Amino acid sequence: MIYRKLGKSDVEISAITFGAWAVGGWMWGGTDEEQSIAAIRKAIELGVTSIDTAAVYGFGRSEEIVARAIAPYKREDLQILTKFGLRWDITEPAPKRWDTTGRDGKPTVVSHWAKADGIIYECEQSLRRLNTDYIDVFQQHWPDPGTPVDESAIALTKLLEQGKIRAAGESNFGVDLLDEISRQIPIASNQPPYSMVNRGIEDDVMPYCVENDIAVIVYSPLQRGLLTGKITQGYEFKGDDHRAGSPLFKGENLNRINAFLNTIRPIAQAHGATLAQLVINWTLNRPGVTAVLVGARNPQQAEENTRAVEFELTETETAEINEKLDDLELTT
Repeated sequence: MIYRKLGKSDVEISAITFGAWAVGGWMWGGTDEEQSIAAIRKAIELGVTSIDTAAVYGFGRSEEIVARAIAPYKREDLQILTKFGLRWDITEPAPKRWDTTGRDGKPTVVSHWAKADGIIYECEQSLRRLNTDYIDVFQQHWPDPGTPVDESAIALTKLLEQGKIRAAGESNFGVDLLDEISRQIPIASNQPPYSMVNRGIEDDVMPYCVENDIAVIVYSPLQRGLLTGKITQGYEFKGDDHRAGSPLFKGENLNRINAFLNTIRPIAQAHGATLAQLVINWTLNRPGVTAVLVGARNPQQAEENTRAVEFELTETETAEINEKLDDLELTT
């Protein structure tokens, strides 16, 4: 495994970080908790030391599953990254993000909420669910248009001073907000979406983070399973699986993506790797990428993801993949 430092902080994480959104079940058609725990433990056995979760993933369930999974291990050997700022339990007016089904099966509104007292409260709740006395990286899940970033910075500074968090991070922040909050508090990392078919951060966010020594932890490198090559026309998504509505998972987009994957399949085969491993490896070695979040719902997937670091692409292979990507035309 490869381990990399997060910006100017003293936190070091595994370049393959376990992404625990899916294990919470919400927006992924449910979860099998025992398989999820087994997946996390398999990743740890293979050198993954870092797990990324969030309060809203399963409305607390993901954090609780992570706590159960890591119970046999020394806490100081692991890094727990979690997020705040998406609340399903407030009644005050706040910018709304989703109408969804909550953990109890009842309709729930998920809102942006990054006010200072809310951040302190969420930290305490996450510490309780994670059964730990500190969080390695506490990240704002999405920008809150109803709260100035200086208010969020005050709360994060307090948590740092109290030792309840080791580092502050952001998720889904653009350059302007990153720059604004970085002037008030050290930001260790930003967590944006990034994949072979979603490379928008290369234009501005990635260069800014590199220039300002902010780690980039990318999520959805497999584009939520699309780049494994296992999603074909007519694939049926279960329950509340959010992928059913994505234009990338249907029609001509899906045909073109699968055709592209077939053209790079020989490169994967030359390294004794799967398509998913090739995609993860390519992503991890993109300029500016510090770590990739990859989810797994069973031990087999966790092992496949983790072993993606065990080969090295040649410059020729990387250039070939990049050239084919440049020719890939998609509509969104």
